Amino acid sequence: MSKKLLVVCGLALLLSVGSVFSQETPTLDILVYDSYAVSEDLVAKFESDNNVKLQFIEAGDGTELLNRAILTKDAPLADVIVGMNSVLVTRALDNDILEPYASPLLDSIDTKYQTDPEDRALPFNHAGICLNYDSEYFETNNLAIPASLTDLTDEKYRGMLAIENPVSSTPGLAFMLLTVELFGEDGFVDFWQQLLDNGAEIVPDWSTAYFTNFTAGGGGHQPIVVSYDASPAAAPLYAEEPMEKAPTAAIIADQTCFNMVEYVGILKGTDRPDEAKKFIDAVLGTDWQSDMPAQMFVYPVNHDAEIPAIFETFAPIPENPISMDPAYVAKNFENWLQMWSNSIQINQ
Repeated sequence: MSKKLLVVCGLALLLSVGSVFSQETPTLDILVYDSYAVSEDLVAKFESDNNVKLQFIEAGDGTELLNRAILTKDAPLADVIVGMNSVLVTRALDNDILEPYASPLLDSIDTKYQTDPEDRALPFNHAGICLNYDSEYFETNNLAIPASLTDLTDEKYRGMLAIENPVSSTPGLAFMLLTVELFGEDGFVDFWQQLLDNGAEIVPDWSTAYFTNFTAGGGGHQPIVVSYDASPAAAPLYAEEPMEKAPTAAIIADQTCFNMVEYVGILKGTDRPDEAKKFIDAVLGTDWQSDMPAQMFVYPVNHDAEIPAIFETFAPIPENPISMDPAYVAKNFENWLQMWSNSIQINQ
């Protein structure tokens, strides 16, 4: 073979190899709320197995997330949306932004978490909004743990409760829905007023309530806070040495927690439907489901997923939380918020 022919063949080979490596790996865009998290090794495995790059687009809290998806539905920002909660999911369905996909993993998910018969919004986690308390404070002061929401209006708990504003906070909104369910549309505002009369404080968001007001979270002045059922597992999970007892606990008695479910769905207009379906399957699969508690302090919906022992010990799941039909909530919660805003005077 002549040198000239060798050079030509070599150039052809280089061009061929170069063209393969110049092709970009396709990207699957995932619209998520800011606190969404998943282990890097799971992301890397999914990308390797499916020859796709996952790009997570943060869009604020749950409300901002859905608003962006709805406002851009004619030119979608992403292929998949993760994080529509029980309060918001009906808006997503009503605005027709989701493609149906009956993932085979739905067979491993209790039907009580499933809300859409067309399988456009698929449940992927659940969490209870519950009262958390400072265990040491209650022990030191020989104070009984409140057994019901009504107990919070008792004089002995004066000034001890921090609540998030339902207008600006998802935990605050969930707590308001809990009071609507327990005290009725005609009585929930009166109950909130009784809490305020007993010294409860309303703050803008969960971070303020937990890390500023809560005695066990930020050295604040209130030993009870509206938080999550899984919150007490945080300290034992991050502790350098094993803990025998967590510094906080959740009140999980009947009718003291509100159960929120979060959903994932494929956005209409995606040009990567196959990869989007595989991503949904991954999110609902046991590996990703078992990863969620330690990543986001929520519980899996797949009954084959593993819950870390720390959660089972320090943050047991409420047996009888309150829940509401998402369609009923969607129809009424703006009116309930307006009733609350018109009646409750707060200083923030």
